[in-house]
Amino acid sequence: MAKKPGTNPKGEFAFFNVVYEDDSQRSNRRVPSELLGGLDGDEPARGYIMEQDREIAAKSGRTPLAIKSISRVGAKKK
Repeated sequence: MAKKPGTNPKGEFAFFNVVYEDDSQRSNRRVPSELLGGLDGDEPARGYIMEQDREIAAKSGRTPLAIKSISRVGAKKK
């Protein structure tokens, strides 16, 4: 059944592109917006994504990859 328009809250998640040390990339990783902002900016996203990676690695039986860089989707590069 289709959802009514406007039922998905906007701004609930921020999206990040993640580049790992083996130069592989995962796009549009979701991070809850309430974790971000304040004095830490986007830095809490790294910890949240690392925790997601640990859970995924545990389920797949592989070791998690080390994160090389994280950038917010749509953010201008400095």
